[in-house]
Amino acid sequence: MAVENDLVLIHHEDQPLVFARIEEILPDAKPDWYHVKLLMLQVPPQVVTWILRDVYINGEEFTMNSQRMRLEKVAVPIQETPLPAPEAPPPSRKPSGGGQVISLKKMKK
Repeated sequence: MAVENDLVLIHHEDQPLVFARIEEILPDAKPDWYHVKLLMLQVPPQVVTWILRDVYINGEEFTMNSQRMRLEKVAVPIQETPLPAPEAPPPSRKPSGGGQVISLKKMKK
């Protein structure tokens, strides 16, 4: 079953439509039904709440306004090669000591 923070692909009439992240899953008053808060990853992002049965969250097809819908959990690819270590910042340059502090306050007088 998809859980909070999972990425899902929403299918509409058997066509992939949009990616979404599950923000929250809260139980409904009816058994086996849940309020599923989704962050639609589109431009602009949009938050929606759908009331779904547990089997629909698991990927079974359902209908909304007589149109077939399905949630498919997206498997995050495993990174095969480790990222390179970050480079060390260049050494800071310190003043050579030959500089002189000039007071701007004294120059006004």
